[in-house]
Amino acid sequence: MTSQADDAQFSESTLPKQDYMARVLGYGVAAATTLVGFFNDYFGPGALVVTLICLLYPHIVYVASKPFRQRRGYTTRQLLIHGDALLTGLFLSYIQLPMPLVMLFLIMINTSFIIVGSFTAWAFCIISLVSGAAIGYLVFGYQTPAPVPDSVFLTAAIGVGIHLAISGFNSNRQARDLIRLKRKFQGQVSRFQALSHQVSKYVAPQIWESIFSGKRQVKLETQRKKLVVFFSDIVGFTSLSEQMEAEAFTDLLNTYLTDMSRIALKYGATIDKFIGDGIMIFFGDPRTKGTKRDALACVAMAIEMRRHMLKLRKQWAEHGMTAPLQIRMGINTGYVTVGNFGTESRMDYTIIGKEVNLAARLESEAEPGEILISHETYALIKDKIICRTRGTAQVKGFRDPVPLYQVVDYRRDLGANPSFVNHDTEGFSLYLETDKVKDVEREKVAAALERAARKLRKQVDT
Repeated sequence: MTSQADDAQFSESTLPKQDYMARVLGYGVAAATTLVGFFNDYFGPGALVVTLICLLYPHIVYVASKPFRQRRGYTTRQLLIHGDALLTGLFLSYIQLPMPLVMLFLIMINTSFIIVGSFTAWAFCIISLVSGAAIGYLVFGYQTPAPVPDSVFLTAAIGVGIHLAISGFNSNRQARDLIRLKRKFQGQVSRFQALSHQVSKYVAPQIWESIFSGKRQVKLETQRKKLVVFFSDIVGFTSLSEQMEAEAFTDLLNTYLTDMSRIALKYGATIDKFIGDGIMIFFGDPRTKGTKRDALACVAMAIEMRRHMLKLRKQWAEHGMTAPLQIRMGINTGYVTVGNFGTESRMDYTIIGKEVNLAARLESEAEPGEILISHETYALIKDKIICRTRGTAQVKGFRDPVPLYQVVDYRRDLGANPSFVNHDTEGFSLYLETDKVKDVEREKVAAALERAARKLRKQVDT
């Protein structure tokens, strides 16, 4: 807020005042030049009128342009400098364009042009200057000017020198102010980036991105959308929490949630919330690839989570945890209400509806290591994923029995050349994804498997 206030003060107060003082000084030089020329009989009686106009014009323009500066500051500033160029051309044609004075005033006005705008603005200001001189030539006519008295030239030269010095000082001060504001803004931007990064950890990345990009408003609003909803939890995790120390239990839970979240984000999921060891996820909002592809992504995520659980079990076993933890998952597809729920001061971006409840019921019906999906989801993924019918179940909140389908694996991994092998029993654990083994490691892995096979066969023979 401080930087914004400084910026507003800089743009709405500093620049207009600097322009006003520069205009007073510039027109003051013209007034002094014509007045000295009048007393030296170089200019006629009309010089008094020109002097009066030069003295009053800057103040009139400053007051009259105030309402316009507040609404369109940049445009007003550009129009005023073009007006100055036009009047300078008229002034020079009035004094019959004596070359010494023309050069001095051109230096002064060109400096103002360069300070105010770009090369394009400068070029258009030159056009305005020439246009003013042409109009003055038509109005006042032209006569060969007499030699400029030294007193008139010195007055103009001293005035132009003072104008250039003050203009340079103001430009330097303006540059320092801009650098100071830039540093303030950079500090604020870095601070807000750090804060937004911290806030992003409390919401799904997709939601955070849509809010900070301006695509989504933070207000109480919802909509109906067809989403793919996912629930999972670890079987027996509650009883395990009573057996483990709090620190070890916390580390185990955080490791599990971190790895599963990484997999979910890999497939483009929106992580709704963590409920203890449970995870609630949905696909299709705020970004969707179509319901079919969303469903495939969700089931693919579930399969990878199930496979990754085997790795985690192996890691936990190496640290002395013998309980073979497994996850169960439920997936459903249907229309839900999604959006911000809560109050104006505290909101939660989530989903509600019957289809959400069904996904949770499917997860409760699933066996350890099982992925259960609804018929709606099965119809979308059956051409890519092998599923088995698991009968029906009477679930709470639904009058009719719900058909259940068990996800087996990708069709490509159940053919003649599967890329995934897993077998787990007492004294033996195998988890192999052949397509992920590096070429340089394939021979070593094959040799290790052959050694293990020889030992097993030797024990069977004896």
